[in-house]
Amino acid sequence: MSGVASAKRRSNIVIHLILIAGAVIMVLPFLWMVLTSLKTTTEATQIPIRLFPAEPSLRGYKDALAQSPFLHYYANTLMAAFMKTLFPVIFSAMAAFAFARIRFPGSALCFFLIISVMMVPNPVFYTPQYMMMSKLGLVNTVTALWIASLVSPFATFLLRQFFLGISKELEEAAVLDGCNPFQIFRHIMLPLVKSALVAIVIIQLLWSWNDLQWPLIINSSPEKLTLSAGLATLVSMFGTDYPVLTAGAFMAVIPMLVLFFIFQRRFIEGVAFSASKG
Repeated sequence: MSGVASAKRRSNIVIHLILIAGAVIMVLPFLWMVLTSLKTTTEATQIPIRLFPAEPSLRGYKDALAQSPFLHYYANTLMAAFMKTLFPVIFSAMAAFAFARIRFPGSALCFFLIISVMMVPNPVFYTPQYMMMSKLGLVNTVTALWIASLVSPFATFLLRQFFLGISKELEEAAVLDGCNPFQIFRHIMLPLVKSALVAIVIIQLLWSWNDLQWPLIINSSPEKLTLSAGLATLVSMFGTDYPVLTAGAFMAVIPMLVLFFIFQRRFIEGVAFSASKG
């Protein structure tokens, strides 16, 4: 027994050492970003590399705020993230319920077409989406940032799988009590898939907050850019002020860090849950 316990203890030590090494590897780039934002331009580019600044300075943050309209970036990003999270959750939940519980002609074909969208890279859609926004007069507007992302195929697929797993007896009992399909969806089905909804909200929020390509394509006015697209404007072909760039990057992730620390348990459960179910 002592030999088994000793082997298990050594195994646990090895596992923890691997996890600690992985944590250090993941945290190091973030730590490097924060420390670089406090350096001078000379310190940020000097060889040999120096991890800690000799004299920490907030110049990078002051210059980033002076060079870019960060308040506009924050407002645009918050609006786009909210809309690109709210509408996909609502519409995808409705579509998933219809595909799982309502039989109508062509339902299998429609669901196949929706799922096939997941296999197509996003850049393929940028040209037709840009043409649509142009005809609607929405180029260089905040609305264009989210109007093309009202439904999520992944969310529809994930929620459909959950709805299929719910016992039909609950739905039949609700019908006997006089509930219509919307009441069944709202009062019975949605509460039972709360964990899936949390996972989708987290995934949609992170994806929309970090979205870079579409905001750069659809908007060129600095006042209409998001945080990720605005950071790209701080990079120049003639040279990059790394303290300014890293200061802007740190300011861009602050809201997500605050949300993560407040809803840490929900974040971890949601991401792990979606990974295991997907």
